Amino acid sequence: MKFIETRGNDGHHPEHASFSEAILAPIASFGGLYSPESLPRLDEDFFIDHLGSSYKTLARAVLMKFEIDIPAEIIDQALALYDGFDDPSNPVPVVRVYDDLYVSELYHGPTRAFKDMALQPFGIVLSAIAQSRHENYLILAATSGDTGPAALETFKNKANVKVACMYPVGGTSDVQRLQMVTEDAGNLKVIGVNGDFDDTQNALKHLLASDSFKETLHQKDIRVSAANSVNFGRIIFQIIYHLHSYLELVRQQAISMGERVYLDVPSGNFGNALGGYYAMKMGLPVEKILIASNRNNILTQFIRTGIYNLRSVDLIQTTSPAMDILKSSNIERILFDLFGAQRTKALMRQLDAEKCYQLASTELEQIQAIFAADFCQDEKGKAYIKETFERGYLMDPHTATCFEAYRNCREKPLKTIVYSTAEWTKFSPVIANALTGEEDAHDIDALQSIAHSAGISIPPMISALFEKEIAQKTVIDKEAIEDEILAFL
Repeated sequence: MKFIETRGNDGHHPEHASFSEAILAPIASFGGLYSPESLPRLDEDFFIDHLGSSYKTLARAVLMKFEIDIPAEIIDQALALYDGFDDPSNPVPVVRVYDDLYVSELYHGPTRAFKDMALQPFGIVLSAIAQSRHENYLILAATSGDTGPAALETFKNKANVKVACMYPVGGTSDVQRLQMVTEDAGNLKVIGVNGDFDDTQNALKHLLASDSFKETLHQKDIRVSAANSVNFGRIIFQIIYHLHSYLELVRQQAISMGERVYLDVPSGNFGNALGGYYAMKMGLPVEKILIASNRNNILTQFIRTGIYNLRSVDLIQTTSPAMDILKSSNIERILFDLFGAQRTKALMRQLDAEKCYQLASTELEQIQAIFAADFCQDEKGKAYIKETFERGYLMDPHTATCFEAYRNCREKPLKTIVYSTAEWTKFSPVIANALTGEEDAHDIDALQSIAHSAGISIPPMISALFEKEIAQKTVIDKEAIEDEILAFL
């Protein structure tokens, strides 16, 4: 499997990259990304053969289809980390909420968020490659809440790797913040940034593309990579759970093999949706992918109108903060796959220069043949949380946004798979407010209140956070990010 560049080649990068090369240096020519030159095809026999497979067996088979240049023993070590999830035999439960709506719970890993599905194995893979090459890497991560904890968890104390993780101050939940700032491994640096997620993501992309920054690192014998979904090492693992979720519906006799379904994704940086798109292209029977946003509804506007407009738009802090994103990086890979490198380069340059671009009508038709979109206001999301809780299902505010897309975007009465990206524990004050109306509850009080109401326990890795010492105290303005990272190194 070879990877090519979304904005074409500048003559300084190789025209093709291997999987290991693409994940070690994820930013390509002209600031673009790497995408697979082609995708493996999964026929009906593949799905039938894996109807009885474990998650790890399915994952291994998919990775083999991609023919990635990673030794089999490293892949096995990486996938073995799923044994540390709540139920090793089923790390991704798929739960029926309505007769035609099933929730794929992606949050049963160590940091209680879907980022563990990709970052747990990714950490093993990247560290192993670095060691085999006798190279040292700085992993940059910008987080709106869940990437940070998952990246820190997977890379802590890993050989040949250091991590600098940036998060927007006030832009995450308290639990997410505590998961980051209580990490004390010597190879980790957590940086609070006075700004929003787009500020941290822009800083990450700037540093990944900066020749002067890379030269400074070179002098320290350090190379730079990323843990965000700009890195295809994340995306390849995000394809797998879409395939698993479909097979779970077949196993539960909710659908027949070959029956089409809707995938309903709470989307911020579009990596989760991109994984579904690739799974669809590989052969998963998908009718459409429903994109659920919050009030930062740039994606809804884009999919409905073909206009990606960041002019005079301010980021809004919502009750689903991991989706408080305006510039979704993985849209670029969709544009490239549908329209090619030349068009993608032109559109992304226009977005950088003018903060806006517009697709042609024929291009919009191609987008709308695959995606539909809606957005969910905070109060409506809390109403969905209360409604499903009364039916016996507890969900977080990001998952709740999907219920608006489920209500409004489906054109056929097909089964819908909603992807739950975080456990309720990470956003307990919002959920407590939705269930009881209580205001401004501290996280620990809200956690205990919900646990009592639902008759469940707070997972120990969450309750322990409130007893840990704060180890990472850095808070800076965005202009000081580069200097802070260099000081850490």
